[in-house]
Amino acid sequence: MKSFLIVGLGSFGHHLCRAMARYKCELMIADKSSENLEDLLPYAVSAKVGDCTNPEVLRSFGIPEFDACFVCVGNNFQESLEITSLLKELGAKKVFSKADEDVQAKFLLRNGADHVIYPELSAAEQIAVSESSDNIFNCVELTSEHKIYEINVLPSWIGRNMIELKIRSKYNLSVLAIRRGSDLMVLPSPDTCFEQGDHLMVLGHIRDIEKVT
Repeated sequence: MKSFLIVGLGSFGHHLCRAMARYKCELMIADKSSENLEDLLPYAVSAKVGDCTNPEVLRSFGIPEFDACFVCVGNNFQESLEITSLLKELGAKKVFSKADEDVQAKFLLRNGADHVIYPELSAAEQIAVSESSDNIFNCVELTSEHKIYEINVLPSWIGRNMIELKIRSKYNLSVLAIRRGSDLMVLPSPDTCFEQGDHLMVLGHIRDIEKVT
């Protein structure tokens, strides 16, 4: 079982804690305010109240023992920056830090963050993608240019399979799954024929996705 430290239990920290608990992760949560911790106590192995910009407070957590640490401090970027730096100095294996804008991300990366999380940006991007096209229902970003999209099957693809259509060579896309009603076919056989109403989970570059949506 993996163990994680979550520092800062604002809105994003709350969602992260509950989500990771569903995957049976061992969690320590920490915040300056005991009120922020109360409703999350059932999800965590331990909860700490304290100022995590204090090196001694963080040191007492046993930072090197965690598989990763998450800095989810809300509106005080200075605190987020200090905690990120201290975690790395104290031997954190991996540090994820929340940012609201690019300039914050640059400072966080320079001060020890291994990864920067943009929760609001990610949500905005998903809404923009799904609402701007009638043929795209969802997307998961892998890089700034490559994503996994859930799209409608093209009318010209119905009754044909991936081999006939040459989806990899002609469209430069990989079909990862087909959602057909309540069923999900993961890594479908290349000779599976597409049907009316199918949703396809495809991996590709954004410019190639745009050609088929």
